[in-house]
Amino acid sequence: MCSLLAYQNLDAITYNVLNQTKTLSAALCCYLLLGKRQSGMQMLALVLLLMAALEMEGLLPMDALFPSYWTNRTKPESHFVPPLSPRRFTHGVIPILVASFLSGLAGAITQKSLQGENRNALLFTMELCVASILLLLVSFLRSDDGAQIQQRGFFDQWTWFTILPILTNSAGGILVGLVIKYAGTVQKGFALIFGILISGLLQGSLSKEEIAGGVLAGISLWMHSTYPYLAKMSGTAPIVNGVTASKSTKVANGGRRERKSRKED
Repeated sequence: MCSLLAYQNLDAITYNVLNQTKTLSAALCCYLLLGKRQSGMQMLALVLLLMAALEMEGLLPMDALFPSYWTNRTKPESHFVPPLSPRRFTHGVIPILVASFLSGLAGAITQKSLQGENRNALLFTMELCVASILLLLVSFLRSDDGAQIQQRGFFDQWTWFTILPILTNSAGGILVGLVIKYAGTVQKGFALIFGILISGLLQGSLSKEEIAGGVLAGISLWMHSTYPYLAKMSGTAPIVNGVTASKSTKVANGGRRERKSRKED
């Protein structure tokens, strides 16, 4: 509902710019619900990922990647978002920010359920589908689409090609559940940005903005995975991804000693 309200009161540029904050909201919600902190380099990587998305969608000019663009006072005004009226702010900006935050919150809750409670990803996806069906059935009772379905039938104007997006969307939902369970909600944001790059490849050609955005996304992914948050505690070794460094070192050393003893035998 928030997204639909924002559609009606915002231009495409403003909507897409604000909609890309969902990855940042996912990182915030993972911290609030799961206590997963982000290091300084990871925060910088998230900002680069946001810039990569804006670059791929043509909302950020190529020149904006260089410091000279921001110091030049004669840069074109077409790249800037037009001023917002009070109604566009209350009925456009606030709803899309709420929608982006809810998207990150839903991802964090899903990650908490799949990882913390060790739920089955396929079963969890099926539960979400059943809940969606029930909510859609209720909404159909009060919408024009529901009235047309009652008159024409559910499969009116269906073709064999109609099944393709249904199957791809279903497979995508299952894969998203697996990604959140084994990688996390923030990493899912990286995958979505690379999905934009793959779409450009499938279309047969890549623009310079898409290439630059792909490079930025690759750099941000490398930074986010290479520089994790290290929780330093007094009297104990730092914790990396929930495992103390001393424990991981002992496991590694134990493995080396085991390989050495096998070699001596």
